[in-house]
Amino acid sequence: MVWQTMRCQRKDFYMSRDGRLRSEEVAVKFGRNLWRCRRRASLSQEELGARAGLHRTEIGMLEHGTRLARVDTLMKLAGSLSVSPMELLEGIHWTPGPSSEGGFSISERTLPRRRDSCS
Repeated sequence: MVWQTMRCQRKDFYMSRDGRLRSEEVAVKFGRNLWRCRRRASLSQEELGARAGLHRTEIGMLEHGTRLARVDTLMKLAGSLSVSPMELLEGIHWTPGPSSEGGFSISERTLPRRRDSCS
């Protein structure tokens, strides 16, 4: 499984001591969601890139978690895949905290299953 392989190879992939996740983990979770939705739509990275106006290598970087999508890219991808942006953000949560102490957390499936969803 890609997730386990990536986790073993990258030392800085784990939670910080305070239990908060860094944006790298968010990028990896987003990438897993994007990969799942793209495969469900039976599109290659090149085909999705053409639909979204992005280069195939950017799709690959997003899927591998080496790049985090901006809001406009998120909207392009969701529209190109005919899914809600929430499908691509599934399992990514922000917990507010005082000042700058908030943090991201990753969970498994949180949205109700739909017959036409990406899972």
